[in-house]
Amino acid sequence: MENAPALVVAIAFLICWIGCWLPLVTILGILLNWQPTKFLQPEQKIPLLVSLYLLAPLVLWGVSSLVNRSFLDYGFVVNLSIVKSLAIGFGLGVLSLAVVFIGEFGLGWCSFENSNLKLVLPILLPIFSIALFVGGIEELIFRGFFLTELLQDYPVRLAAIISSLIFAVLHLVWEQRETAPQLPGLWLMGMVLVLARFADGGNLGLAWGLHAGWVWAIATIDTAELITYTGKVSDWFTGKNKKPLAGLAGIICLLGTGIMIWFLSKYF
Repeated sequence: MENAPALVVAIAFLICWIGCWLPLVTILGILLNWQPTKFLQPEQKIPLLVSLYLLAPLVLWGVSSLVNRSFLDYGFVVNLSIVKSLAIGFGLGVLSLAVVFIGEFGLGWCSFENSNLKLVLPILLPIFSIALFVGGIEELIFRGFFLTELLQDYPVRLAAIISSLIFAVLHLVWEQRETAPQLPGLWLMGMVLVLARFADGGNLGLAWGLHAGWVWAIATIDTAELITYTGKVSDWFTGKNKKPLAGLAGIICLLGTGIMIWFLSKYF
């Protein structure tokens, strides 16, 4: 399998990953009373997501050994530099969203629910842990494994486009109706995270931090219901279904972050 085409390796990983997850998701689905045709509640989604992502490194280790590569080849290094890049990325992710929401406040597109601030403190650490976990696993898979394998057969731009497309489409596994309007934003997010990996010298630290920062900020805002949209503009500006990636604001956030990474790359 060492000389197999990149897409064959990628498909083999996905088949093994989903195949190993199906028995678990069947059991969890019964225990959680989940029906695939119905909307996932947070208390149902988190156990399903965690079980899927816990399997990923094990399956990835097996597939990577067949193609004679290691997690180091995928940009996952364990040293102080990745901690530094992770912190910078996290801060940049939170800052970029803060700028967007401040702009929306100023334009009167949304308002801040001060009364819900008391809900934030108890959820900060749990959401941070989930964001760090989800961001790390997704970066290892999409900007690590998929991108690295695709670079064996394709030029950089095409490999980035394909890996970002896979990243976006696979999000449809969870909630198709809410995710579909986010597909362009998710693809662009993948491209920005590819840029972050290259800016960080091929390591995943900066991309991981960015991803975790975005997940943490959005999940905290949504869980504590800190933002209320005023309806002054179409939700294609603020985000369909209250999802920033499904609107112009989210696209601007991603483009702005990409530009910042481009200029900051010389410092990594």
